[in-house]
Amino acid sequence: MEYNEKQLQIMEVAESLFAEKGFNGTSVRDIAQKANINLAMISYYFGSKEKLLEAMFDYRGELLKMKIEDIINRKDLSAIEKVYLLIDNYIEKIMGQQCFHRIMAREQVLNSTGFLAELIVGMKQRNLEMVSKLIKEGQKSGDFRKNIDIPLMMTTMVGTANHLITTKHHYRIMSNATQLSEKEFENMIRKKLGNHLKFLFKVMLTYEE
Repeated sequence: MEYNEKQLQIMEVAESLFAEKGFNGTSVRDIAQKANINLAMISYYFGSKEKLLEAMFDYRGELLKMKIEDIINRKDLSAIEKVYLLIDNYIEKIMGQQCFHRIMAREQVLNSTGFLAELIVGMKQRNLEMVSKLIKEGQKSGDFRKNIDIPLMMTTMVGTANHLITTKHHYRIMSNATQLSEKEFENMIRKKLGNHLKFLFKVMLTYEE
């Protein structure tokens, strides 16, 4: 589904409020006030707060799907290079969409069942299916080991990146990086997190030690 500029603006405002106050703690009126729009406009475009959240997941999920499919279909990259590119893309995604990932992190802790939990599981399942295709292609070509626990591998990437980004103020202190500007610090995170995950995945996936 394509979204117009006004719908994207409303989703962006809702995303920041859901990240700050939680889905249940945010009202449609809160969203309308922060977006400086009439309350009826949210109903017109989305129908309800739940449908607005569905649209947000649809939009974010479709963008990620397109990127992963593009990586899988690259003919100029080896299997491990595709995995490295997947890691780089995920780090850029999580750093560029920190509000959305705070929603994911918050709601996974608070809600194991219900409407929002189903949205999160659905997105994770679609991502897992696409990444599994990439890993299985590497196994078929002989580049990757057999018997890889792909869900646990994905949890390693997502969990490590999410924890670092959502608690980056702690990592700034622990890594003696308080003197860096925010931009310098985020560039450092990109490089160090990327290198760390690529090392782990190379060990998990390939025959090289």
